[in-house]
Amino acid sequence: MSSTVSHDGDVRPDVGIRSRTSGGSEPSGMDADCINAIRFLAIDSIQKANSGHPGTPMGLAPLAWTLWSRQMKYDPRSPGWMDRDRFIMSGGHACMLQYASLHLAGYDLSIEDLKQFRQWESKTPGHPEMDMTPGIEINTGPLGQGVANGVGMAMAERMLAARFNRDGHTVIDHHIYVTAGEGDLMEGISYEAASIAGRLGLGKLIVFYDDNEVTLEGPAPVELNTDIKGVFEACRWQVITVDDVNDLDALNAAIDQAKADTDRPSLVIVSSHIGYGSPVQDSFHAHGSPLGEDNIEATRKALGWSSPPFEVPGPVLDHWRAAVAERASAHEQWKSDWASYQSAHGDLARDLERCMKGGLPAGWDGATMPEFTPGESVATRKSGGQVLNALAAMVPELVGGSADVAPSTHTNIDGSGDINSGDWTGRNIHFGVREHAMGAICNGMAAHGGLRPYCATFFSFLDYMREPVRLAALMHLPVVFIFTHDSIALGEDGPTHQPVEHLAGLRTMPNLRTFRPGDAQECIGAWREAIGHHGPSCIVLTRQGLPVQDPAMADVSRGASVVADGDRATIIATGSEVGLAMAARERLAGEGVEVRVVSMPCVELFRFLPLEDREEIVPSDRPIVAVEAASPEPWYEWADDVIGLSRFGASAPGPKVYAELGFTPEHVADRVRDLVGIMEGAN
Repeated sequence: MSSTVSHDGDVRPDVGIRSRTSGGSEPSGMDADCINAIRFLAIDSIQKANSGHPGTPMGLAPLAWTLWSRQMKYDPRSPGWMDRDRFIMSGGHACMLQYASLHLAGYDLSIEDLKQFRQWESKTPGHPEMDMTPGIEINTGPLGQGVANGVGMAMAERMLAARFNRDGHTVIDHHIYVTAGEGDLMEGISYEAASIAGRLGLGKLIVFYDDNEVTLEGPAPVELNTDIKGVFEACRWQVITVDDVNDLDALNAAIDQAKADTDRPSLVIVSSHIGYGSPVQDSFHAHGSPLGEDNIEATRKALGWSSPPFEVPGPVLDHWRAAVAERASAHEQWKSDWASYQSAHGDLARDLERCMKGGLPAGWDGATMPEFTPGESVATRKSGGQVLNALAAMVPELVGGSADVAPSTHTNIDGSGDINSGDWTGRNIHFGVREHAMGAICNGMAAHGGLRPYCATFFSFLDYMREPVRLAALMHLPVVFIFTHDSIALGEDGPTHQPVEHLAGLRTMPNLRTFRPGDAQECIGAWREAIGHHGPSCIVLTRQGLPVQDPAMADVSRGASVVADGDRATIIATGSEVGLAMAARERLAGEGVEVRVVSMPCVELFRFLPLEDREEIVPSDRPIVAVEAASPEPWYEWADDVIGLSRFGASAPGPKVYAELGFTPEHVADRVRDLVGIMEGAN
């Protein structure tokens, strides 16, 4: 059931701009000054940049002050303290709220940094970036991502607590706070994530819904007329309402109430006024543009702020820092608890420190791998699952699951339990058919630290979760994305389930490694590279069986290796097409045309080899044909001719689809023979 921390609020029309009266109890004295310091640092930074979003920082400043001064535990001197509370702005466009608060709290973010808002290589980019700004926990901006990221962080907190806390020694015990606006809750990912959070009873997750009734285009009710409270209650959340964000006591009481419910995540619906105190308050004009000098001057008068731009009065800053010191005292107490924990559970303490720093267990790469016999046929989704389990035995922080397709993707960790409400000791996560949230939750887990998440679905469903993959690449998060059923060989399910353009798209993404192993041996190498990499990887696997090649030939660490040698031409292939290339090579050899076959499971690793190493594998002095049952574009970087797909697939048995679309030994041999004839004739 929902509950209300009630004070007299505004009368809200069904459609239209709200009343500009705020109602409730207004902050006064030093509280008001500390709140206005946030507002005007945000206003001034945005005005100087001539770009940004002032409305939400002005409206939510009382919430930020309440969190930073009364509720959150954090230490600006140690931003990475493992048991700090995490704060996420899902609506990352309003980041000046967070930047101003971080500066006032004493993080390494100066007034000069605020003056460089949205400028080249500044510590205050236009949306939060975790590698740029101390105190930023995860990159946000694409709306709704932060809500799912928060779910992932809350899951990581519970899983680590279950693994490492011991009787009398609680070293993991913190909350995840998320702010979200109308835009965030119009995105479907938020409800995917909310459903998972409710099912798992994530009591450490508190989301604040900024109900200011304004979007970029105008009054929010024109676009959003949803019973948000009812929806979240249906997802098994506690819902609390605060009628006026300026009522600090009501805010504080709501947060206390949210914390008290340890069995449910909490949504705190907070009524606020976008552009508070300005002539454009409660208007979409306050959303995404600087206020302008005249409006800023009027706002200074309305809120009684006489300080010039970027200046915070000494007593206000002192009050901020005193409040921060009280919040940071939790770190000192934790240090004492940590020392006792180290004394009582030294091995656990060392392991937790290692996990939080992103290190891997000693000897992890010596895991006993499954053995595969050359010539036998094994689907790489099956061999990939065996390799995953072998590595999981050596890397206990490896956790994950699938979008309800684990029996098909082979991504369960055998012998490990499932993650469920009240039982966080397992390693298998049931994400349900929620690919978008699944990817963003894994990003949140990775950004939190302490776990190595993976997730799996069919390759054609990558598009549901492309934004999380992109954000993982932007943040260099060590998430492993597993995609099975990788090509037209899927067959009867038809073109809706047969990925064609997906490989090309992944290979154009910066900071991402994409592996399409050609057999079970290369699955071993792909997984080893992915686990050892401090960044995201995609492993793309087949449904159908592939012939196992000579294990001595597989070297995924270089991105490509010579599977069979020859001096007249080179065939580059990946995945299921490696076996096809080998069959074409055998056909050509019978005609006296000896060709080399190169398996290139990871284009990115090959591309960054020194030129002489690339030449050793793929000599440029002979014809080169690439074959891959996908869009051909990436291969023109090396190949003279490409056998690929410039159309969608079809519904029929896999071998029939392959044959009809030209993926046969005969067709590959013909194309190689023709190219050799053309190029040798020209010479």
